[in-house]
Amino acid sequence: MSEMAIDLDGRIALVTGASRGIGRAVAVALGAAGAQVVLQGRVAGALEETDDAIRAAGGKPATIIPLNLTQAERVDGLGPTLYQRFGKLDIFIANAGVLGSLSPLAHVTDKVWADTLEVNLTANWRLVRTLDPLLQRAEKARAVFVSSGAASGEKAYWGPYAVTKAGLEALARTYAAEVASTNIRVNLVNPGPVATAMRAKAFPGEDPATLPTPEDIAALFVELCDPALEANGQLFAARDWLAARGKSSR
Repeated sequence: MSEMAIDLDGRIALVTGASRGIGRAVAVALGAAGAQVVLQGRVAGALEETDDAIRAAGGKPATIIPLNLTQAERVDGLGPTLYQRFGKLDIFIANAGVLGSLSPLAHVTDKVWADTLEVNLTANWRLVRTLDPLLQRAEKARAVFVSSGAASGEKAYWGPYAVTKAGLEALARTYAAEVASTNIRVNLVNPGPVATAMRAKAFPGEDPATLPTPEDIAALFVELCDPALEANGQLFAARDWLAARGKSSR
């Protein structure tokens, strides 16, 4: 991938989970690169703060869509809403996710299982379904899904999160195969350990100052949105990307 600055002027970018963490940092980076950013999150006030950060970075005012991804009918209506406003979608960053509970599988409650599956996996299938017609209308559309090292299923007590991230990887790769002959390119990012609120919840004793920040890896997402990118169906590890740039430690 190129080290040159990427110009996303005139491109419409939807970022889910844009109120904080990786989603916020990626939204700001896309806006700074010239994209018209659409912000999804549950809390309007937090999205407005992301909008402020985009403007401070020199980007255009964002479009804010407060939306809970467990609200299936509203998720299904997102595509038509964006079509009426923009007529197309050039970039889709599928970042939103929940940790669920860290506990033995036998102790996971029905609600935690259902909620984690709904947000991390089912909502992304719904988003693909409602957004695909808009991505097809773009000249060179790019979709990026956020996975996790937990998708390997090798970590005890991460059951709901691991299962949903493994499913998300299969979902993204299936979509990539289906659109391989079109204008759409679909890839995944494994952020690795990053100083986010979700990471702090999972590892409360960890010093966040020892981890990369969301801003440190945001440029990787911008690169994967480059209209010149030809990669499709690949998983990019942020740790490797940082190491190649001499930024693996803080």
